[in-house]
Amino acid sequence: MIEVANPILPGCHPDPSICRVGEWYYLVTSTFEYLPGLPVLRSRDLARWETIGHVIDRPGMLDFEGIGSSGGLYAPTIRHGLGLYWVVCTLVDREDPSRGGNFLVTASDPAGPWSDPVLLDVAGIDPSIAFDDGGRVWLHGTRLAADPEWHDQTEVWVREYAPDRSALVGEEHVIWRGAVHGAVWAEGPHLYRIDGSWFLLAAEGGTEFHHAVSVARADAVTGPYVGNRANPVFTHRHLGRTSTVIGAGHADLVQAADGSWFAVMLAMRADDGHHYPLGRETFLCPVVWEDGWPVFAPGEGRLPATVRIPWALEEPTPGEWQPDDRIAGVVVPSDPRWTALRALPSQVAVAEGDAWRLPVRAATLHEPSSPAFLGVRQQHADVDVRCVLEVRGLAEGESAGLVLRQSELDHVALAVTRTAEGLRLSSEECRAGDRQQRGLGALSAADEVELALSGRGYAYSLRHGETELAVADGRELDASATGGFLGLWVGIHATSAGAEPRGEVRITRFEYAPALVDHGDR
Repeated sequence: MIEVANPILPGCHPDPSICRVGEWYYLVTSTFEYLPGLPVLRSRDLARWETIGHVIDRPGMLDFEGIGSSGGLYAPTIRHGLGLYWVVCTLVDREDPSRGGNFLVTASDPAGPWSDPVLLDVAGIDPSIAFDDGGRVWLHGTRLAADPEWHDQTEVWVREYAPDRSALVGEEHVIWRGAVHGAVWAEGPHLYRIDGSWFLLAAEGGTEFHHAVSVARADAVTGPYVGNRANPVFTHRHLGRTSTVIGAGHADLVQAADGSWFAVMLAMRADDGHHYPLGRETFLCPVVWEDGWPVFAPGEGRLPATVRIPWALEEPTPGEWQPDDRIAGVVVPSDPRWTALRALPSQVAVAEGDAWRLPVRAATLHEPSSPAFLGVRQQHADVDVRCVLEVRGLAEGESAGLVLRQSELDHVALAVTRTAEGLRLSSEECRAGDRQQRGLGALSAADEVELALSGRGYAYSLRHGETELAVADGRELDASATGGFLGLWVGIHATSAGAEPRGEVRITRFEYAPALVDHGDR
């Protein structure tokens, strides 16, 4: 037996969905405007996770151009049935709801390649998929209620899907509007066929502090569903703001080979009970069945710090790819953590051994386009990031630097700009779209420039060498302060600020190092 530390996927890994096929568990999470989209992770023991591919990993699979921050890929579901792996998801444009929509992809191997998306003729978000004992396929999801009793009331629908026609068929059934009268956003539904009954697991309360899990049961997939008298069966909202883990919800169930049950769900680590710069993370929760209903975290009623895995016999080997390995290291181009904005990393940069060559683009970080940006999630509250940039390829007027990014409207950056007089250093702080730029002086002539970022809880420091040049407060950059759904990213950006781009920057070194800091009783 081993114990797995929560969260099992730290940093911005929200809306987790999981399934088991044989000895392997497969898990996907939301990625919003970052590409490649929807990482597929696998594990044999729920402790050691590795990224084996991404669902959206080819140019042209979906159109992300112009989709603003916290739009994009929402709440995927992964399942296995009829000899295939299935992922259903939603592409969301928050400014133009007519764009995007629900889609379905399949693969014979979860590592890919995945099929081109099949668009589903149904409105709403958070689609899921289930298979009945006869091999019929049932799609379900969430949408705003047609005749709502209160603001943000939603409903869960279910309808049969015909794989041979790639279409929804038959009658649609509305099966759920939430367990609590007045609760907003009954969403994230998943249907399961267990011991002859159908179970509906759904979130409600909104994906923030009041998030919760509810469950209902029916004899037929189309209902009627009867809610558990204990609903909501799991939440952290009753713990108040002294809890440092908040917003637990959006759960998905999985049964282990030994018959035991677990759930993955999102939650946020918030030291002050409010702010969570790392975003919504994936947690593991033990589940037992009592009186025909699932009980989450039995005897405890909250997400545990560690979860016992009874069938796993070996501790994870340090150095295996798993996001919470506290090992400093260079993040090379082949590392699956690299992401770009609305484009694949290979579309904006060229891998050259252990370095990236990043051609300058005209786009800046302020508009919802595909700028020259490469970044990774911040996955540890205490972290040191160091990059070495070869800047001799920058043309006059072009800039490159290190960015702590929340969105187009909220980020902090250090930049090196080539001018007629030489290299100059500057900082930019963007809050709610209000930009404050500050010149920091000339740099001595050099081909390479070292920039660094340190995060300690909510305090961020950006440096050139050992000199602190900018600071940021994570309580002003997280989603609870800025809106949206993302954690923070750290990355490199290069721009000609609208002019015709001519140059490039090389990222010769990028180090991400979790910092082991003693916080005492924090």
